[in-house]
Amino acid sequence: MKIIADTHAHTVVSGHAYSTIREMAKYGAENGIEYLALTEHGPEMRGSCKDIYFMNYKVIPREMYGIKLLMGVELNILNAEGDVDLQPELIKAMDITVASIHIPCFSDEFTMGNVTNAYIKAMHNPYINIIGHPDDGRMPIDYEALVTTAKETKTLLEVNNSSLHPQSFRPNAKENYKIMLDLCKQYEVPITTGTDSHMDVDAGRFEFTQELLKECDFPEELVVSTDFEKLRPYLNLSK
Repeated sequence: MKIIADTHAHTVVSGHAYSTIREMAKYGAENGIEYLALTEHGPEMRGSCKDIYFMNYKVIPREMYGIKLLMGVELNILNAEGDVDLQPELIKAMDITVASIHIPCFSDEFTMGNVTNAYIKAMHNPYINIIGHPDDGRMPIDYEALVTTAKETKTLLEVNNSSLHPQSFRPNAKENYKIMLDLCKQYEVPITTGTDSHMDVDAGRFEFTQELLKECDFPEELVVSTDFEKLRPYLNLSK
């Protein structure tokens, strides 16, 4: 299948990424995608940008090098209650929002109950579009609860290419994705694809994701990032 949208990527302003907006757009175009979401880390991530950065997205052209840009945020889920690190009015104003758990930003113990509840509570926020990298073996998840809640709330679950890289620091990501994708097929729950790229050369590159989707015989009709008209209804652009 041809993936035309990368729904999760970072620029230098996230604090531990290395490329500018233009560099990311240029390589995204060279790597064959049509849409690139720049989802900078929320302010609770050490070294990332503050609220004012997200407030000024209106100045950024939404097309560069022939691809369309979606300007958004990767929110940090802060606790088992699903709280995140931007105010609701600003979240609503984003083109696209990803919400993820990162170890440095999560205040509760990493039990299955806490982690699953954090995702479920976050998915009930109508302006959170995507759950990012729900794959980390250090954070146990009730995948059936995750998938059924995604269906109920019309939230996309991400397959994260970076997590699948052989040098990834997230243990058991591939095995966990196989469980998640099998449940997504069973419950007919759509997914999206993000590179989580922190360097321009990786923008729009999905070799590990493609390999996994093929291995799982995952149906293209459930991959919304193959067609923007399938992706659009899940974004804040349409709300």
